[in-house]
Amino acid sequence: MKLLLATSNRGKIHEMREALDGLGLELLDVSHVPSIGMPDETGKTFAENAEIKARHFYEATGHATVADDSGIMVEALEGELGVETRRWGAGPTATDEEWITHFLDRMKKEQNKRARFQCSLAHIDHEGQLHIFDGTCEGTITDALEADYLPGLPISACFKPDGEEYVFSALSVEQKNRTSHRGKALQEFRNFLNARR
Repeated sequence: MKLLLATSNRGKIHEMREALDGLGLELLDVSHVPSIGMPDETGKTFAENAEIKARHFYEATGHATVADDSGIMVEALEGELGVETRRWGAGPTATDEEWITHFLDRMKKEQNKRARFQCSLAHIDHEGQLHIFDGTCEGTITDALEADYLPGLPISACFKPDGEEYVFSALSVEQKNRTSHRGKALQEFRNFLNARR
């Protein structure tokens, strides 16, 4: 079965490939369909934006697709991030380094470091049916980066999930997939695919 990972974020592609390994899927990503651009993310929720991306690539290719939309909600910055996470602050064209530098500088002014990551996965199956899988993870923002991070996922180096000693990007693959918002949503998706085999 072919499954198109409908994201251009290299870090997300890496995590999705890891989480879906062993299912016998032929995993494609947007680099396999370079003529198809990314759609505008006009949704008000993570699920809406994930569906926009999944439907866009399904309709253009006919392949079953899965798209991620995710972001962080920081208690001290209420209403500022969420679905606008990557477009917030330094802006949508900022490099990972520029974005995370702006974010950490802003967080230095805040006493409350509590935050929650949220992920929605939208899967359009071969019949064009929509399925949504969600995951969340609570934790705190560290004062500085505490590890390296995958391209496109800079906050993973300064977000420490509750109950863990290290930030996301310093966890093992197994720990992160078990703990993270995206890992939880992907596990639900994996269970769904297994049940349909």
